[in-house]
Amino acid sequence: MSIGPFVNGAAIFLGSVLGASLGGHIPRRISERLPLVFGCVAMGLGISMITKVVSMPPVVLALIIGTILGEIIGVERGFRALARFARKGVDIITPKRYAAKAREKTNESTYIETFVSATVLFCFSGVGILGSLTEGMTGDPTLLLIKAIMDVFTAPIFAITLGYAVATLALPQIAVQMALLLSASLILPLTTPAMTADFTACGGFIMVATGFTISGIKTFPLSSMLPALVLVMPLSALWLRYAP
Repeated sequence: MSIGPFVNGAAIFLGSVLGASLGGHIPRRISERLPLVFGCVAMGLGISMITKVVSMPPVVLALIIGTILGEIIGVERGFRALARFARKGVDIITPKRYAAKAREKTNESTYIETFVSATVLFCFSGVGILGSLTEGMTGDPTLLLIKAIMDVFTAPIFAITLGYAVATLALPQIAVQMALLLSASLILPLTTPAMTADFTACGGFIMVATGFTISGIKTFPLSSMLPALVLVMPLSALWLRYAP
């Protein structure tokens, strides 16, 4: 039985509920500074993933082409719609007084940007994708359990700003990881260690961009960058085969 995706989803849900419940009792200076810490952690994790790269050119090419495709097909618009839907849904099922306070804490634009960052981090991070493929192929959930430990501490940070809406990300996270886990037997036999390393590096770049966005240093088109994760392995294979 596969346990990784469900443990990871439970960690996001529990951490989010805890953060949203305690958000009103946490000093404003802490809720404002914790995202900076998490942004730093995300960048550090991303850099460690980038160092595993075997061939940088296909990774860069995947990021450029993937982002262009993401902008053309409107991936970011879909994520923004998801953020608005999640916020409205949570406002309906939570007390009006809480919903009003949550809206006072952050404006619509900041809310959506932060929600998109959380979605990319929890549902589409390199660690989660690789962990799902690994458990599907070998039955070892170690990577997803490590991610669950990280998420149970990071989800409250987002929930302080976004409220209970962060808990809704447990559902798409489980869906994405289960889909990857079940398809692992078809995907992993077609890969090589070099392709996997380049995939990890590509995810690392997106993690670094996530860190910049969360920290408020610079906003990146995170959702539009996600198609790069689909392109990087084929481009890596072609590069390794035909490049001089």
